[in-house]
Amino acid sequence: MTDSAPGGPPLDLTLLRTFLAVHRSGSFTAAARLVGLSQPTVTAQIRALERQLDRELFTRLPRGVAPTAVADALAARVAEPLDALEAVTGRPSAGEAEPVRLAGPAELLCVRVLPALAAAVAERGVLLRVATGLTDDLLDGLRAGQHDLVIATYRPRGRALVATPLMDEEFVLVAAPAWEARIGAGRVAAEGAAALRGVPLVAYAEDLPITRRYWRHVFGTRLTDRATVTVPDLRGVLAAVAAGAGIGVLPRYLCLDELATGALVPLLTPKDPPINTAYLVRRPGTADHPHLTLVRDLLLREAREW
Repeated sequence: MTDSAPGGPPLDLTLLRTFLAVHRSGSFTAAARLVGLSQPTVTAQIRALERQLDRELFTRLPRGVAPTAVADALAARVAEPLDALEAVTGRPSAGEAEPVRLAGPAELLCVRVLPALAAAVAERGVLLRVATGLTDDLLDGLRAGQHDLVIATYRPRGRALVATPLMDEEFVLVAAPAWEARIGAGRVAAEGAAALRGVPLVAYAEDLPITRRYWRHVFGTRLTDRATVTVPDLRGVLAAVAAGAGIGVLPRYLCLDELATGALVPLLTPKDPPINTAYLVRRPGTADHPHLTLVRDLLLREAREW
């Protein structure tokens, strides 16, 4: 593309891309969201382009801007070739934000991650494409380029992926108050796992991975009981336990409200509870678009409060 100011050098593609976003959106603020820049940066780029052209491109209105005839003519000249160039380079067209493809455990995404990103979606124009699943499958998808970021329940091995600690999950053994009364207050602390023989177990999967880990870490014994109820979503485990189906082991973040209201009670408060670290994982050497960087930094900051 060879558009240039009269008698001047070729125009900067970055300025033209920002110009096209403003022209299409009718607002410096909306354009900033679309191209992943701050509103003052968009304003500065438009002024720089106006200086190069020695022409006013937009009329400032109480709400947004209106293109001048010069802007309309410039947009007609640059839109098609600029869109074609963006398509070749794999970047979104001006006026089109690039989605952030985020994946992780359904429970953590729904309870913590999506609420933390809501303001970025509403106020910064971030587009999210969210996938859920088990860590092994999601990391395979990340390696294959299907995701931009994955929240993993363990640190991936090797150097093919970059993992940053995100948060620590503390696991707690919980029951509805009626089951605590049936077991006997204080019995678990006094007798350990023996106090729970024959008590129905509600678990995430048939092999009780979280529950077995709790038994091994806290009681120092192997869990041999079968699950009474299995639900492949910890929110379902929470609902079943709160309704009185049995006891279960849950991440504390997931049942904070129920513990606060008394709908669930901890059957034991060990000095060294089981903790699992979740990681924010990405591919190394890939160019991060502005919204991806925003989401990553926001999650790392917000997770300090989780």
